[in-house]
Amino acid sequence: MSSHSQYYQSPRADYIVPISSTPSTPSFQPSNGPANPNPPSHTSALEEKPSQLEHVRTALGLHPHPPVSEDHLQQDHHQLLWSQTRLALREFFAEFFGTFIMVMFGNGSVAQVLLSSGEASAPGGNGYGAYQSISWGWGIGVMLGVYVAGDSGGYLNPAITFTNCLFRQLPWRRFPIFFLAQFLGGFCAAGVVYANYISAINNLEGDGVRTVPPSKTATAGIFCTYPQQFLPRASMFFSEFIASTLLMFTIFALKDDSNLGAGRLFPLMLFFLIFGLGACFGFETGYALNLARDFGPRLMSYALGYGSQVWSAGGYYFWIPIVSPFCGCVFGGFLYDVFVYTGDDSVVNSPWFGNKRLREATLPLRKRAEERFEKV
Repeated sequence: MSSHSQYYQSPRADYIVPISSTPSTPSFQPSNGPANPNPPSHTSALEEKPSQLEHVRTALGLHPHPPVSEDHLQQDHHQLLWSQTRLALREFFAEFFGTFIMVMFGNGSVAQVLLSSGEASAPGGNGYGAYQSISWGWGIGVMLGVYVAGDSGGYLNPAITFTNCLFRQLPWRRFPIFFLAQFLGGFCAAGVVYANYISAINNLEGDGVRTVPPSKTATAGIFCTYPQQFLPRASMFFSEFIASTLLMFTIFALKDDSNLGAGRLFPLMLFFLIFGLGACFGFETGYALNLARDFGPRLMSYALGYGSQVWSAGGYYFWIPIVSPFCGCVFGGFLYDVFVYTGDDSVVNSPWFGNKRLREATLPLRKRAEERFEKV
């Protein structure tokens, strides 16, 4: 372990353990202090081309210095073009593959349960898995995805990323690139799951036949969620909203070391959280909770031949797993900060709910605008 995080406030501290072995930042707890402006002096490949790498990362909305161990940066291979590219896009790759792993396990579990239903050759003579197998798959996928995406913060969900920008001072400039990485990770993972199970899908539906619920042989539900047919639209929205609220409220609690916190057990506790949400709130809408887990795979299923019904099914339900998780996560984060959280990094615990902080941050811009107006 190196002293890297002593001078760089790694986004790893937002969700995962900081690189440094020095306990300057609690595990799984946001680091509120500013980065050390005087980093340790050392010679590395990163310092040989600081301006180019820092310019690229800053343009992408990332911190100028990548979250990499100092010992690794001193190795000669970081002079190579791909090594420089990897440093520039480190957090992007982390969020992409973290989401990719999550959706691979999640969609893979749905595919195995659905496509093997009634299979007499399975142990027990009735397929390879039941509904709880899906909860296991998604829980394990999220847990492992957070480990994979540790250097970026392991958000894996645009709604969670957005809420951390709003309540935990995650820089807003990171949201677009994290959003893109998460979306592409889910999109690509759905394609790989389809390629793996294409023969089983053909066996169930027929060669070239692709259907969506409520068809009795529908396989579109492998990739994204579809609501129960009896649900009105308000109930669809509320089901996703309440599950997303519980998700964000509990994540903030697990990360709050001033309360009890999960510490290094955070990924494991997240597994239990996702498993519990699936076991308790999965029936009505499939507990999407995540645009990257639903819209990305939904778009992939449309491209693979499931047709326009992936959008129109459930009375054009597709927009609810996009909008409702944002509303629910923001509400859950707000509830936790209003009633439980005591840290000063939340807008809830700042004057005028953060408006004063916003006014101070935009003061230089307003002054420049006033100067230009006076010159005119």
